Amino acid sequence: MRIGELARRSGVSERALRYYEEQGLLTPRRRPSGYRVYDDEDVAAVRRIRVLLAAGLSTAQIQQVLPCVVDVDGLLTPDCPGLVEGLVRQRERIDEAIGELEATRANLDAFIAGRRAG
Repeated sequence: MRIGELARRSGVSERALRYYEEQGLLTPRRRPSGYRVYDDEDVAAVRRIRVLLAAGLSTAQIQQVLPCVVDVDGLLTPDCPGLVEGLVRQRERIDEAIGELEATRANLDAFIAGRRAG
């Protein structure tokens, strides 16, 4: 299938698919004309990429993680030793960022409340 068909089937823009290719996340075959050719496995790969992006991983991290992720009955599962530990560290970084944002919001709330009272 060509890129437009993959975009329709995956719900991802052609631009995003080209970006995934630039980042090494997708490797379509090329016709002599230069057109990209994708197969059904690429639809599944795009789904995995989207899930990992939504989980807060960067494209560089996804490039490393993607070969270690399998789809078991529609649920992505880590399948390489050490992958879970790395994902736990990523979750800890996210938790830390959330804590910092909550503190910032509390400071802003206090500032807003002080302005109203004054």
